[in-house]
Formats: sequence, C-alpha cells, structure tokens
Amino acid sequence: MSGGFFATRMDRFLGWARARSLWYLSIKTGCCADELMETVGCRYDIERFGCVAVEDPAQADLLVVTGVITQKSAPEIRQVYDAMLGPKYVLAIGACACSGGPFSELGDQAAISGLQKILPVDVFVPGCPPRPEAIMNGLIALQEKIKGGNRRVQAGS
Repeated sequence: MSGGFFATRMDRFLGWARARSLWYLSIKTGCCADELMETVGCRYDIERFGCVAVEDPAQADLLVVTGVITQKSAPEIRQVYDAMLGPKYVLAIGACACSGGPFSELGDQAAISGLQKILPVDVFVPGCPPRPEAIMNGLIALQEKIKGGNRRVQAGS
C-alpha cells in the first residue's frame, strides 16, 4: 500500500464534502438580488445543493456578491471577505458585479468595473439580471471547481 493512496482518497472526500456544504453570505446591492432571492425560494431551492445562508462571515465559506460595487462599498466588501475563514470562495452574480455593467460604460467614477478588482472571484455569472437557472449553473460550476473537476469557470445563460 503506497503512502499517497490515503491522502488522495481523503482529498477527494474533503473536496466532495466542501462542494456539498457551502454556507454563503450574500452582499446584495442591486436588481440581481431579486433573482438571487428567487433562487433561494421554494421553486429553485438552492438548499438542495447544500447552500445555507449565514449572517456571520466567520461561518461562511462562500461570498455571493450581486449588483454595483462602488468605491465606497469596496473596503467593506474586502473587510467581509477577510473575516471569512479559509477555504473561501467568491461568486459574482450579474453584469454589474462581473464587469461593472452599464455603469462602467458611463464612465462613472464611483462604480468599480468588476469585483475581480478587489477580490479573487472563483465563478462569474453574467446577465442583467441573470436568470435563477444561470445562478444555479454558476453554483454547480463552483461545486465542480471545488471538487477538482474540469468545468468552465464562467457560468452563464
């Protein structure tokens, strides 16, 4: 029996367990928050995938950000991310969180053109606003990434 057999099996098991028990903290600042709340509701029910909402950043391992990121809110979002314990993941939902959306085209200096400017984003879910199915697809892509699968990082419609 080789020494790496047990470690490999344990890594696969831990990846499976982490992917199926994501506790998320959401920062909702725009119209994409409505679609996220619809995804949490009884029709789509993301709790089937092991996602449970928490209020304390120390308990969360997934940060879900929707809406416009402004210069004023960026330090607070970074502070919430830093308060999370590792391993931690970030899901950017909507065109505003992914690339600044229509606000970046206007040259608005208050809006940041994408969450990746302040945080390392694991999965982007584009759309304005994205459908709940796209959000579920982004969640599945994140679970595949955590397990170590070969799924594309950008989930979309």
